[in-house]
Amino acid sequence: MKPVFPLPQDQDHNAPPVNPLPVSVILLALAIFGVELVMTAAGAGYLGGPAGTGWRLAAIERFGFYEPLMNWMIENRLIRWDYMLRFVSYPFIHGTFTHALFVLVFLLAMGKLVGEVLADWAVLVIFFGATIVGALIYGLVWDTRVMLFGGYPGAYGLVGGFTFILWAGLAGRATGMQAFTLIAFLMGIQLVFGLLFGGGQTWVADLSGFAAGFGLAFLVSPGGWQAVLRRLRQRQG
Repeated sequence: MKPVFPLPQDQDHNAPPVNPLPVSVILLALAIFGVELVMTAAGAGYLGGPAGTGWRLAAIERFGFYEPLMNWMIENRLIRWDYMLRFVSYPFIHGTFTHALFVLVFLLAMGKLVGEVLADWAVLVIFFGATIVGALIYGLVWDTRVMLFGGYPGAYGLVGGFTFILWAGLAGRATGMQAFTLIAFLMGIQLVFGLLFGGGQTWVADLSGFAAGFGLAFLVSPGGWQAVLRRLRQRQG
């Protein structure tokens, strides 16, 4: 007697039920979680003694992106590498454990989706590229003494990368503006939280990170240019 629902002959019974996370995403998540674990333990008094309670603030001041330092380099036409380091160090420092947790959720979810289509190195290019562009635009738009820290710009870059993947038809199908539904939803939530709880100016870095991620995904995607041409022909047809 034949089974009611026969299994396909080419099914891999040894395949894991869930696709593993890309190595690049695991490394980024471990770095963020490791730093946050140290900061949380220090804040609770388990590390550093009484001075440990100030480690988080000291880390933000040392590794956060600070617009006046970028402005100093522009005005003096000089590059200081300790200032430049802040462009890539700030996403690993967070204000609270909850802040880091939300970034990790974004990173793991969006990094997995992007990493299933693109290579590990491409995921890193998108994350750090969006991080750098987010800080740069933040510094150019605002004349501010407010530090930029946390991994949201890089995480939004992965949202932008995934949006390009959907828009270009590299994974599944998304028609028209449907591919941009996710960023609109996320930015809408962030706007509501900002109005309710006093959001700051960091939305500029997040939105810039998204745009950078979208553009970088075009550059690092296999067949990215052909996918864009195909999408444009569909709109003209």
